[in-house]
Amino acid sequence: MSDNRNTIIAVILSGLVLIAWQYFYNVPQMEKQREAQRQAEPLKPAPQATPGAAPGAAPGSSATPSPTAAVPAADAPVASRETVLAAGPRIKIESPRIIGSIALKGARIDDLALVQFRETVDPTSPAVVLLSPSGTAEPYYAEFLWLTANGSSVKTPNAETVWQQEGSNSLSPSTPVTLKYDNGQGLTFRRTISIDDRYLISIKDEVNNLGSAPVTLYPFGLISRGGKPPVSGYAILHEGPIGYLGEQGLQQFTYKNLDEAKTPTGGNSRGIVFSKVTDGWLGITDKYWATALLPETNATLDTARFTTGDKRYQADYMLGAQTIPIGGTGVANARLFAGAKEAATVGLNFPLVGFGGYNKQLGLNHFDLLIDWGHFYFITKPMFLALDWFYRLVGNFGIAILLVTVIVKLLFFPLANKSYASMAKMKSVQPQLAALKERYPDDRVKQQQEMMEIYKKEKINPIAGCLPVALQIPVFFSLYKVLFITIEMRHAPFFGWIKDLSAPDPTNLFTLFGLIPFDPIALLGPHFGAYLVMGIWPIIMGITMWVQMKLNPAPPDPTQKMIFDWMPLIFTFMLAGFPAGLVIYWAWNNTLSVLQQSFIMRKNGVKVELFDNLKSTFQKKSVTTETKKAT
Repeated sequence: MSDNRNTIIAVILSGLVLIAWQYFYNVPQMEKQREAQRQAEPLKPAPQATPGAAPGAAPGSSATPSPTAAVPAADAPVASRETVLAAGPRIKIESPRIIGSIALKGARIDDLALVQFRETVDPTSPAVVLLSPSGTAEPYYAEFLWLTANGSSVKTPNAETVWQQEGSNSLSPSTPVTLKYDNGQGLTFRRTISIDDRYLISIKDEVNNLGSAPVTLYPFGLISRGGKPPVSGYAILHEGPIGYLGEQGLQQFTYKNLDEAKTPTGGNSRGIVFSKVTDGWLGITDKYWATALLPETNATLDTARFTTGDKRYQADYMLGAQTIPIGGTGVANARLFAGAKEAATVGLNFPLVGFGGYNKQLGLNHFDLLIDWGHFYFITKPMFLALDWFYRLVGNFGIAILLVTVIVKLLFFPLANKSYASMAKMKSVQPQLAALKERYPDDRVKQQQEMMEIYKKEKINPIAGCLPVALQIPVFFSLYKVLFITIEMRHAPFFGWIKDLSAPDPTNLFTLFGLIPFDPIALLGPHFGAYLVMGIWPIIMGITMWVQMKLNPAPPDPTQKMIFDWMPLIFTFMLAGFPAGLVIYWAWNNTLSVLQQSFIMRKNGVKVELFDNLKSTFQKKSVTTETKKAT
């Protein structure tokens, strides 16, 4: 009666674990993936849509300059990117990795697409769009201004200013562009914009004062993002405002943090303000893409801010005042990173190995933290470096995962051997443990005492069998983190049907792997349909896990035994929604563990009953087949 009750409890608990996992992990993940796919679809032009404008956020002090940045009004209609881009004069951007344009109105960098990255695994799908102009559904742009103190009558270029290009060339790594604006008060503004062959845009601003009085100006740079940016919503990944602000270190905020901020920053905006920052950078990051303002490392930022207001989010900085005498020239340099968070491009700091990237090239302050390596960077960084090294060697990240798994198994080989040897001894004393149950059928305490005596006599550590699983946890986590955050794994194929190692296995057992035109999510909804999603690799992983569990000695407690029996099935459903690369790792690791454990068991004189039974079955079938042929 007691054993039956324990079995029922174990089944119920296992089912609750599976249901909770599906509800709190798989279902939200599927909904986010579907939402991301909907957002990736091209926007349809809105009828009779025209871009609107509203004043931007200004710093809080009345003596501080007040920037004016045009953004869509809260109730303004939106138009397609194509409509807005065609509405005014622009300068083309043509580089190996990004294409787009710069608006002469406001001199905004507001049109960038990453030509080496596509929305889907289909190479003909649209390029990933990073920046979009004001007036679209998701405005996202960078702007650089000269500000004056509040109350000043000096006219400086703002979001409504139309600059004039000197020359007619497009912006490319070999051809910078120069813009000019005359304020009609004796000030001439000249801006030279250059771009490298990756994702760095450099801006050099010059102001010539031919007026009748000195002028005080403040260089100002901003990144503005309208609407509610989509985020993955996972605790292991930061998305949103980010910066490394000198001695104040890494600063990361969510969009919700800014929504809840109370500090006024001028106008309708509020946010988080840092003062007197030296050697800092700041911007906005997504899972794979980012924009960042990179002031000169020796510059002191009077303010560095993360703000929100008018349905937008902004990262900006302001440098100290420059007083330009009559006949003098003021100069301000700025840099903008806008692109993919590739480790080799951004940088990866790690002792002896790693990538320099912009972090080293520009002497930036921990710019490699733009990629969220997490608190356990000492595990995730080496894991990525190993995967990347093998990828460069073999040309496939899937094979790299298999090779790294072998290396990890070799590193932990001595510890795993001791663990498997202990498990083999436990397997060998199973008849003695079974005899204890018959000798003391109703005395659990006596059973436990005699069992411990057997373990002591045979020098068996009953918890040593947990060591292989414990060893896998940090590797499992680091690989999951690397697969999830690094763009190098995005759309990385394996063999056959796996076209993206960072996404779940696209096949499904319940549709007979595509033979039945049945979408369980569409038919049953995400809450119930999620239980009918099971790819080939999760099934392979579940089988290998079941085989490995069968090699282990059965727990003496019926409840524990039932839980262990159900564990492969539970893990199969749990990992069905994980990245395919992670499931492939787990299946391959299980296979290597089975081979290693079988060898050690035979070495210790323990029969591998599972394999022996399979061998016996095949032999019987072979004899039967030969008999039939002879007959």
